[in-house]
Amino acid sequence: MRNKLPMRFLDLLKPYLKQSFQLLLLVLSWIKPTIDTMMQNLREYGRKVVEKNAREEAGKVLIRMKDRFTMIFNHDNDSMPRVWTGKEDIRAITKDARSASLKILSTLAAIRLDEKSDNIENVLFSSLSDGTVSVPYSKDSSIGASSDSLASSTWKKVSPKATLLTPVQCKSLWRQFTAETEYSVTQAISAQEAHKRSNNWLPPPWAIVAMVVLGFNEFMVLLRNPLYLLVLFVVYLLSKALWVQMDITGEFRNGALPGILSISSRLLPTVMNLLRRLAEEAQGHQAPEAPMQQSFSLQNSRNQTQPNPISSTIPESSVSSSCISSTDNEAEYSSPNSTHRRSTKTSEE
Repeated sequence: MRNKLPMRFLDLLKPYLKQSFQLLLLVLSWIKPTIDTMMQNLREYGRKVVEKNAREEAGKVLIRMKDRFTMIFNHDNDSMPRVWTGKEDIRAITKDARSASLKILSTLAAIRLDEKSDNIENVLFSSLSDGTVSVPYSKDSSIGASSDSLASSTWKKVSPKATLLTPVQCKSLWRQFTAETEYSVTQAISAQEAHKRSNNWLPPPWAIVAMVVLGFNEFMVLLRNPLYLLVLFVVYLLSKALWVQMDITGEFRNGALPGILSISSRLLPTVMNLLRRLAEEAQGHQAPEAPMQQSFSLQNSRNQTQPNPISSTIPESSVSSSCISSTDNEAEYSSPNSTHRRSTKTSEE
């Protein structure tokens, strides 16, 4: 009995469920064209937005390429600023930076919404990277044998509607890019050579051998006269002090001629300043002796002017008369005598 009740209930609901399902299918058949139209409009709107933004970025492709080149060329793998110390391989770094910039150019050359494969990247790398990326000095002659593939105005397997940059435009943009980034490469090479020159102050080996051979007699003279060694040692100390004081290494970083002019204008004031400092230090060592001598002379003068007990009994009138009569000679008395005379007079009063 219990199993028959659900079966009867389902039998009663079947007509209603069938009618509801048919009504739902009818509604969907009415709404489906509208849904398809809305989906198509949404798809077209998204495509237009993507194409608009892609064309805007394609107009800024040269700026993007230079920014990418600067980021890779002037920073290492840890995004730290690169210092050109002479150990870096500028050729390899330039190749990596320009390859990344060429990758941006190939990406912005066409719109790829349909996910169709193309050979834009292969054509650009085979036509441009073989000559320009590997050799940073050749910029105009880099596009040589394989430039025929960039002479057309369309890409293979790419519709003209989806083309953002034609092969001719890519070729022109790459020439402009290499011309504008050549200065950074030249500056890096110059900085590397300047760093090598600043760290290599020793003459070449053949010059060292020549100095040893030709200066043998002078070396023997120094051994026979040790006084010359003392003079050379003093000259060395003065030269070292001048070297540190004038920062000669820093002056020659900007070039030989500016360094020579700057050193020549600062040499005499620096020498005078150095001599003045030496004189002040020498006076500083002698200064403690002067107060000792002054205190010793002051003590002797006080011992010589010690008061006599007999003179203390002299009347005040005689002291005053003697002071009046000796006004001319009073200027010759020292300060301790005058202070003693004033103290005697006060005690008598």
